[in-house]
Amino acid sequence: MTASPVTAPGVDDRALRSLRWWNLALTVLHLGQAIAVSVLATDFAITITQSLPTGPPGTAIASPEGIFDLPVGAAIAAFLALASLDHLLTATVARRTYERDLRGGINRFRWVEYSFSATIMVVLIALYSGVVGISALIGIIGANVAMILFGWLQESANPPGSTTRTMKPFWFGCVAGAAPWVAIAYNLVAAEEVPGFVVGIFVSLFLFFNTFALNQWLQYRRLGPWRSYAFGEKAYLVLSLVAKSALAWQIFGGSLAS
Repeated sequence: MTASPVTAPGVDDRALRSLRWWNLALTVLHLGQAIAVSVLATDFAITITQSLPTGPPGTAIASPEGIFDLPVGAAIAAFLALASLDHLLTATVARRTYERDLRGGINRFRWVEYSFSATIMVVLIALYSGVVGISALIGIIGANVAMILFGWLQESANPPGSTTRTMKPFWFGCVAGAAPWVAIAYNLVAAEEVPGFVVGIFVSLFLFFNTFALNQWLQYRRLGPWRSYAFGEKAYLVLSLVAKSALAWQIFGGSLAS
């Protein structure tokens, strides 16, 4: 006879009902901010550039040329709207799938949303640090998406009731996720002058991004309240709201206010 699947610790009917209301609340909070940014922001944009080779290896690279302008207000509204959509789906039409996943110690919706929203966020931080070349940005996007997907793999590799536990996906994700921050930090350190609000964005979001990793590490170490998978899920929800709000309004106050 096939054994019944093991439910993740702390994921009972009461916790799932509570999480539904949390997701509905975050739907409203993210959407409200997305609308506010869209209405209040100026049309400020940052030009994405390319620097192409002019001959064989070793030949001087051509001067950077603009290929398109990225409207910052729209980009902020996009990552806030994506978060709102994720929470709306998990609280309504995708609720059963979401709750089934939580019982199995995984949240695929979270990782898909982060792959888009967190990557937009990192790209914006890179742009504000002066990383505007399309080639560098593609590398940053790839590294950040890889980090997120390693987080998904960490959960799928450690289902509830498993007799073994691996942290390899977690540590591999930390390596991939560090690359964009090293590139951004290099630009900030090497630049002759950096606006204070840009330094503030870098420091605050670097700390927030690392708390996501810390949250997952605590879940798999099962320390204190993190023994409950539902508690870790709520921590992700809070971190998502705070990190996205912090980036949105720091950029708004620095360069988008009318």
